[in-house]
Amino acid sequence: MGKISRLPSDLANQIAAGEVVERPASVVKELVENALDAGARRLAIHVELGGKKQVRVEDDGDGMEPEDARLAIERHATSKIRRVEDLAAILTLGFRGEALPSIASVSHFVLRTRAKGQQSGTEIRVNGGAIASIVEIGAAQGTVVEVNDVFYNLPARRKFLKSDAAESAQVSRIVTQLALAYPEVGFTLTSAGRKVLQCPPALSQRDRLYQVYGERGDLMELRKDAGGMTLTGFIAALAEQGPTRGPQNVFINRRIVKDRTIAHAIIDSYSQASIKERSPEVHLFIGMPPDALDVNVHPTKAEVRFRDQSLVHEVVRRALMEALGHSGAPQLQLRPEHVSRSPVAGSLPGVLAGGAYPNRWIPGAAPLKQGPTYENAVARGSHAPDGGTSVESETYAGGTDAGHRFSGAERGAAPSPVAPSHLAPIEIKPMIPLGQFRDTFIIAVDDEGVA
Repeated sequence: MGKISRLPSDLANQIAAGEVVERPASVVKELVENALDAGARRLAIHVELGGKKQVRVEDDGDGMEPEDARLAIERHATSKIRRVEDLAAILTLGFRGEALPSIASVSHFVLRTRAKGQQSGTEIRVNGGAIASIVEIGAAQGTVVEVNDVFYNLPARRKFLKSDAAESAQVSRIVTQLALAYPEVGFTLTSAGRKVLQCPPALSQRDRLYQVYGERGDLMELRKDAGGMTLTGFIAALAEQGPTRGPQNVFINRRIVKDRTIAHAIIDSYSQASIKERSPEVHLFIGMPPDALDVNVHPTKAEVRFRDQSLVHEVVRRALMEALGHSGAPQLQLRPEHVSRSPVAGSLPGVLAGGAYPNRWIPGAAPLKQGPTYENAVARGSHAPDGGTSVESETYAGGTDAGHRFSGAERGAAPSPVAPSHLAPIEIKPMIPLGQFRDTFIIAVDDEGVA
């Protein structure tokens, strides 16, 4: 007798659930994404005990006919793709056909749905992957999914869930991100009867950002087309009072992604501008042709692979540097195949504006004329001219076409640096460099110790 056997469907679904359903927030993400793919304009999400007791998602989308509702809880049954070629042109959030059967295999699952034009709806109940009942019911157009007691049949998985507060925070984070990606859709999130988030349909990303985070006068708007990509969003201005931290949300074709290439480009652009910024607030929305990336990397679909990773990194980095007031290093040269269509903006220019960028930037300041260097001023022992003194290099103004304050208010010009009344000679002792720390600080030693 052979050693290899085919796994039962319920066991296969539980194995798949181990990848798709990590925690209650994963359930919320999959259900909300399905609702958005179904054309929902309003979504109501309710959780109990951080989603461990119940997750309920209601939408007013297309709904499903009885036959489709039955197929929806079977593995690899989907309306998103039909052929292998469709994998290279995915614009929906879901496409694998694994979410509902995986969720139903580890919970007490209820699906109620009615399609447009149908006189009645369908209710399907599933317990641990086994269908308990399928009945005809009266229902409003759209879909309601209830997921009760997630991981009830996998106690080993359930005991690794965090506290109710921690799981609720993860649910709130996921819903907030999806709300940012779809400003035209209304979102309501309640937890244990308390309304956590309420966002009516908004007219723009700016309005949705205000609904979620409130007035943010320290954010600048970003808009850039380059390399077949469309970049929009809001980024933190350079801190004048010290380091700042904030959420970083990156979306590609409205999909939430976690990508090291883009994360590095964000940090690198801020590091070029100011060593203070280590985790700046960034809300970045990227549009690109679907065949320029692969979203079929992981069942959660949070990871992607780019056809040209270096191009994506360079476009994002330079776009942020422009918005922060830098014009960037030499102009980005793109091969003809990079200048292609975009699902958002159509025909796009293929290059970003370039030019040497300064070492220091003062938000809102007017350009200062090039003055004598610090060393020359010290050598002469004289006052600096009225035009100001350049300590490191020429200091440029902020405020380019690429970046605008989120508040919409124009900042007044910053005063020109006041020259000191007397510049005394400064003795600089020779130091021996030992190395570099975090690509920012130079470690050196002299006769007094390490500096």
